[in-house]
Amino acid sequence: MDRIARFLYGRYGSDQLNIALIIFSLVISIVMRFTPVWYLGYLCYIPLGFSVFRMLSRNIEARRKENLMFLKIVWPFKNWTQYTSRKVKDKTHKYYKCPKCKAVLRVPKGRGKIQITCTKCKHEFIKKT
Repeated sequence: MDRIARFLYGRYGSDQLNIALIIFSLVISIVMRFTPVWYLGYLCYIPLGFSVFRMLSRNIEARRKENLMFLKIVWPFKNWTQYTSRKVKDKTHKYYKCPKCKAVLRVPKGRGKIQITCTKCKHEFIKKT
């Protein structure tokens, strides 16, 4: 056990990109299970091998840059899904964006027409809740 710990010391380890690569590899392997072309099944090993390479890499700065580039692509989609799911789940409040600064404002439902004041830029606008 001590030999494994010494081997892994100073290695990069796992991050969000590695997890995404492993999930992508699993999806490819499941899809290829149902296709008649057998040699395409080896495609699932490419992202899996890259993930293992990244986990065992000692070049931490390069792996960190790769992960940051991946997160810059994924974050807008993640923020959008969190925003829409929050809007759907919240039964007592309605969400509006300020027309001036685009800040998200939460107002109570069932109040009719109300005047909303943005907390960031103090812009006032009227909306129906």
